[in-house]
Amino acid sequence: MPSNIEIKARVSDLSKMRALAELLCDRPAEVFDQEDIFFAASEGRLKLRILGGQRAELIYYRRLDAAGPKPSHYLIAPTSDPEALKSILTSVLQVVGVVRKRRWLYLVGQTRIHLDDVEGLGTFVELEVVLNHDQSEEEGIAIARELMMRLGIKESQLIEKAYIDLQRTSSRT
Repeated sequence: MPSNIEIKARVSDLSKMRALAELLCDRPAEVFDQEDIFFAASEGRLKLRILGGQRAELIYYRRLDAAGPKPSHYLIAPTSDPEALKSILTSVLQVVGVVRKRRWLYLVGQTRIHLDDVEGLGTFVELEVVLNHDQSEEEGIAIARELMMRLGIKESQLIEKAYIDLQRTSSRT
């Protein structure tokens, strides 16, 4: 199963974080409107990510809910017929929530920097260091920590949970 090292952190000034990310990247960000539909899974998380209505990815992933750089193991199946896949999945699986966001994607080496404006939750930065098959988790963690420093991400900004978990928690309060 492919792996990456991830961090997620709250961002108080999205424009400032975008400017910092642009300094590290040699090309403009790709911008996506995403809808993530989460389904009940016996372990890990399962979501259908719809990208602009024309395409989607079914994503299964497992990772610990912990602040700081952590491994994530995932499988992705792309589709060009998101409505059909959504119809099948919602017919057989319980929907546990939907997360909508606008995402700015920057690529820096083997790292994907996501700047997310998440509906109802606020703004965040995610780092995903995509590990090569022969690369250790420790190497990925070192890369993530270096980028955290360069982007000015402090330990106090780090969050443990996925957006869906934050959304479900905030809806209970």
